[in-house]
Amino acid sequence: MAELSTVARPYAEALFQAASDDKALGLSGWADLIGQMAQIAANPDVREAMSDPRLDDAQRVQVFSGLLKDLKDKLSASAGNFIELLVQNDRLLLLPEIAEHFIALKNRHEGSAQAEITSAFELSEAQVKDLVASLEGKFGLKLKPHVTVDPSLIGGVRVAVGDQVLDTSVQAQLTRMRDMLAA
Repeated sequence: MAELSTVARPYAEALFQAASDDKALGLSGWADLIGQMAQIAANPDVREAMSDPRLDDAQRVQVFSGLLKDLKDKLSASAGNFIELLVQNDRLLLLPEIAEHFIALKNRHEGSAQAEITSAFELSEAQVKDLVASLEGKFGLKLKPHVTVDPSLIGGVRVAVGDQVLDTSVQAQLTRMRDMLAA
């Protein structure tokens, strides 16, 4: 996976620079667009079609652009050029990784980050709001929470912000206790 990330990063950085200069869509518009393009590119049927050796580059661009019919109003010349570039370099299927890097660059630019919160139980909106408020002080960033439930945690939460992880789950505490007793 690191190899795909390494290849995708320069495309995301170049797109971020272009999106920063784009007054029509701006960073938020490009983030939405690249996210939707990534979802389409991640579809197994689309991946299979884009890998079909019978299609030439122009046909791949046409097929992929056709799949973006709901986005035609947002599909600027720059977006079309970006799709053509990805197809020519055989990187269209990297769109999910490119989108991930682009969103990370956008968040860093805005002083925010995605917080992956995993809880043992369903959290209410108020609980998420309180948790995010306390985490923002700890991480020094404006956090955008994405909450999932994993009953195997037994209790507590696990929070991942970028490469930092804060694990206060019962499962993690039991693992630490087991390791201390085994040492």
